[in-house]
Amino acid sequence: NVIILQTLCNITFDLSDEGTDKTVKDDAVHLRRSIGLLPSISFIIGTVVGSGIFIAPKGVLMNSGSVGLSLLVWALCGVLSTFGALCYAELGTSFRKSGGHYTYLLETLGPLPAFLQLWIDVCILLPAVATYVSLAFGQYVVEPLFMPCVAPTALVKIVSMLGVMNCWSVTLAARTQVLLTFIKMFALILIIIPGIMALVNGKTENFRNAFDSDSLSLTKLPLAFYSGLYAYGGWFYLNFITEEVINPNRTIPLAIVFSMVTVTVFYVLINVAYYTIMTANELLMSDAVAVTFASRALQGVAPAIPVLVALSCLGTLNGGFFSSPRMLFVGAREGHLPAIFSMIHIRRQTPLPAVLCLIFQLINFASFSRWLFIALATLGMIIHRYRFPDHPRPFKVPLAVVVIFTIVCFFIVGLSLYSDPWNTGGSCALTLSGVPVYYLTVKKSYIPERWKKAFSDLFRKDVSSAEKSVCCLTTYNPLNALHFYYSKPRFHSNRNIP
Repeated sequence: NVIILQTLCNITFDLSDEGTDKTVKDDAVHLRRSIGLLPSISFIIGTVVGSGIFIAPKGVLMNSGSVGLSLLVWALCGVLSTFGALCYAELGTSFRKSGGHYTYLLETLGPLPAFLQLWIDVCILLPAVATYVSLAFGQYVVEPLFMPCVAPTALVKIVSMLGVMNCWSVTLAARTQVLLTFIKMFALILIIIPGIMALVNGKTENFRNAFDSDSLSLTKLPLAFYSGLYAYGGWFYLNFITEEVINPNRTIPLAIVFSMVTVTVFYVLINVAYYTIMTANELLMSDAVAVTFASRALQGVAPAIPVLVALSCLGTLNGGFFSSPRMLFVGAREGHLPAIFSMIHIRRQTPLPAVLCLIFQLINFASFSRWLFIALATLGMIIHRYRFPDHPRPFKVPLAVVVIFTIVCFFIVGLSLYSDPWNTGGSCALTLSGVPVYYLTVKKSYIPERWKKAFSDLFRKDVSSAEKSVCCLTTYNPLNALHFYYSKPRFHSNRNIP
């Protein structure tokens, strides 16, 4: 699959750079490159395959209107997500810095768009997604054991141990992600096999006149794509940990291509299995598609499905806990967040304060902001190609792929404004609220001196001199003190942006 996609897309590789940073001394305290190809694939598959594939089929079918068209939507969403992942593969090899969207906006469009993306992620997206998936995990894995009573809250909160693990060890978190990815792929195979076997044995009545529909509407069809893309979300998380990937010029493109092709094939097959066992009306009436499917096709192991779904959510959560704090870490390193979030544990090389920041926040989720900044990142990629044609790009995607993906992303943003103006408008307002925060905390030269004095005690001062390049923070710990090293920017960008 990797060879086929590389041939079709005319992708070019440059593997001469092994991804080491010669400007950083070996004895310096920084994020270590310890993520190889298998953990990279596991991070992508593990964060993409979460609760979406067990929730989104109902939304895709409801808005597409027919079984055949819904399967086509799933395939096209996979292709579109692969296009976006390829764009991010080029960005990840062109700018070998962690941070994902934030880094690429900073390098291509400047500091203000990057700060706004960081602002909305810290305030809305990251904590809300972590909370949503945590609750889904807790309810799926705990409630079946305590029904009809309410599950004890202490057992639901045990998922916070993932945060502790990500603070403790990068290697342990990566190995856990590999294990959870294999478990969730086993869950998908467990659903696919009985469906495909039934289809081979002649159970095809649900696919007759598959494209016939009385409820197809062009206004609803984009919503079907929206639900499908939700299930494919998470393909960009590997770019959040670029500085910890071994040989990123090779690992990132291979991991992205292999992972997205695998996920697309599995998603289409699992929907074929759903429609083989269940009619369209039965799927629409089901609140838990995977559980309904298991009760009919997997009667002997049906009770295990909720647990496997819960573990699938756990894998997504672990990937988020590992990758998202790296964006906070880079943002603090660039001076856009308090300096404490750019500190690294001396012995464990983990951004512990950034992980803790992710755990203790909660606001409602808004997908509008995520797609807006993904669109801006790929738009910035096009602009950067035009402004800096000689910039080294070890992995290069055809321009048509970038343009198509960017247009579709802006279409999704426009659709959100049209279909849900109030919630989307609120999300937009929260995003723009970061503008005054940016000028009050980062671009202090644009505000009067008397205002600077008022805010100087609330926000950290820039750390610019060599004498301030190292600082330690010690907090009480029953076992041992926690020591952190302030990591100043390791990379000096050559971007020509004011």
